Formats: sequence, C-alpha cells, structure tokens
Amino acid sequence: MPFPDSVPILTDGVVRLRAHTEHDVDRIVEQCIDPDSVRWTQVPRGYTADMGREWIQEIAKGWDGGGDQVWAIDEVADPHGRFLGSIDLRPRAAGRAELGFGLHPEGRGRGLMARAVKLVNQYWFDAEGTRVDWYAERGNFASWAVARAAGFEFLATLPEHVAHGDGGLVDAWFATIGRNDTMEPRTAWIDPPPLEADGIRLRQWRDDDVETVEAPSPPAHFIPPRAVPTADTWDDWLIRRRLNMARGVGSNWCIADVDTDVALGEVLVFVHDGALAGSHTAELGYFLYPRARGRGAARTAARLAVGHAFASTDDGGLGLRRLVAETAADNAASNAILASVGFTRWGHEAAAEAPDGSVGPADHWELLAR
Repeated sequence: MPFPDSVPILTDGVVRLRAHTEHDVDRIVEQCIDPDSVRWTQVPRGYTADMGREWIQEIAKGWDGGGDQVWAIDEVADPHGRFLGSIDLRPRAAGRAELGFGLHPEGRGRGLMARAVKLVNQYWFDAEGTRVDWYAERGNFASWAVARAAGFEFLATLPEHVAHGDGGLVDAWFATIGRNDTMEPRTAWIDPPPLEADGIRLRQWRDDDVETVEAPSPPAHFIPPRAVPTADTWDDWLIRRRLNMARGVGSNWCIADVDTDVALGEVLVFVHDGALAGSHTAELGYFLYPRARGRGAARTAARLAVGHAFASTDDGGLGLRRLVAETAADNAASNAILASVGFTRWGHEAAAEAPDGSVGPADHWELLAR
C-alpha cells in the first residue's frame, strides 16, 4: 500500500503513532525551531514550512521503499490529533535497528515518548527484529531519560560518533535493548536529597558552581586528577557526575556552606560495577577546595553521607550494610576523617598503584552498618 496507508497505526491507548500529514507541518516547524531541538538534534537550522513538507515526502519514500520508518505521535484522547513529535526506526543489518525521536514542546515531561519507544520496539521485535540501538549526543539527559524508561541498557560513551547540528562530530552515548529484555528501567535514577548539619549543606551540583571552582592542591598521589574539577574541565566533570546518578552508579553531593551556599567540595557514595540499588557495599569518596579546609567540612559531609548510605530505603536512604574507602597511607587528613566517622583500617599495601601512576603505601578502610 502506498503512503500513508503503508504506515501501521500503533497505540497503547494513550499515545498513537500514525502517518505524518500536511496538517502537521506548522507544529513540525514549531518543534524544529525550539531551542532544545536545535541544541540536541541535527534538525536543519532555520527550519521552514517548505522544509517540513519536503520532509514528509521523504518520509513517504522511506515507507514505500523499505527505508527508515517514521511515525508522527499524537494522543488518543485528543480529538484533533495534534502532532506531538516524531519517532523513527532505521533498519540495519541482521535484525538490528536504530531509534530516533523528538517531541514538540507541548508533549514533553509526561512520559509520552517512553510509551512511543516501547511501541516501536515491540513492533520491531514482532517483525523478527532482534535489537534496537539508541544514540544521543553526550549530555542529552532528556533523551537518556526516555531510553532508560523504555529498558535500554547504557553501554558506552563513543568518541566523535554523531554529527552536531551546527557541524562537526561530537561524543555520543550508546544504549541498546534486545528482543528478550524487559522494557522497564534497569536501574534507579539517583536523586540525592539535601542534607544539613553544623553549618554544612549537602546538595546537588549546579551549573553556576563553576564560578567557585578552585585549582586543586592535594599531592598527585592522593586523588585521581579527573575527580577534582577545574575551570577548564568543569563541563566534562559535571556531565560525568550527573551521568553517574542517571545510571544509578553513585550519589554525588556538593558540599556547600549553609550561609553562603558556596561550593566547598564534594562527597560521594558509589560503586565501580553494577548499580547502587540492590548493592550491599559501596565506596565513600570526598575532596575539599583549599578554601574549605580546617573547618571540619569534610568530616561533617562524610558523617551525613554515611548516615544516608546506611539509612533504610523505606526511610529514603541507600540501605547499604558496608562502606569502604582507600587512601594513601601518608594522607593524614583523609585518614583522620575516616577514623572520626567510625571507619576501621583493615588492610595495608606496601606498594599500591596511586592515581598518578606512582607506587607507594596505601590503606584500606571499612565501616559496617549498625
């Protein structure tokens, strides 16, 4: 059947995937000139109604010629069938396909795209497809939220893998889902609560905290160089921190002064493999900017983080039973902090590899929930 009859209608009773029509053009333009669409997609700049009409013709060729399959999204309950976005399936070799999607501003924040993704995935799997892949520009957390909700497994950051809309290649996040995978989130998206005591507040990092970044000063063998942000590395550092939480790998707090809210450093609870949810053991880490030292900020932050880590999940905590830490043996300040919050030194290495590649003595610590 020719387009639009060649487009199968897919619905879960809330969202509907259908063929694009001329009636969608004005709203396609609205979506394509929206700042978020321009920032995160490869939509042509300066989008016009004529471009929208030409795009619908290209969509028709894909359906009629066995190419990419693109649906318009609307809501079943909307009697006008107003366009809310598009989702496309791009068949590749050996039962594999790539997924792409974008929402009109009116369709965002209501879980509609995750529903659409599940419908398209099931359509592909019912047609004997074996796997669907997702790519997004690094830092596109809204797109990852959709893929995560639909059951995709985050696998890697691929260097210079996708084209940016303004030209050039940028790093991409990659996730995938297979035919036999459950279309539900694999891990919790960690949203650490604010915690406060003794003039110290633990809160989430903000974009404007870059204004208070201080050059790191600890010896190179104390802490990995990428763990402490600089003005030049801030954007990369913040994305990695937020991705850890979006993947359920870690709970990261900015240590801030209660009165000024100025960032003083960081404390985090994290795992190296898997996810925090369901884990029994995690690692505690922290750093302070030079201006924050000598006031007990790290000790208070560590105490707050430990309390949250051991609190039951019913009480909003992480429900862990054990925390561990590793320090350079000569890092007297860090060792004192761990001892002050109850950690016990259980191991010592005479020739451990340090973050800067040197070899020297290191101590291993643990704390058990009471």
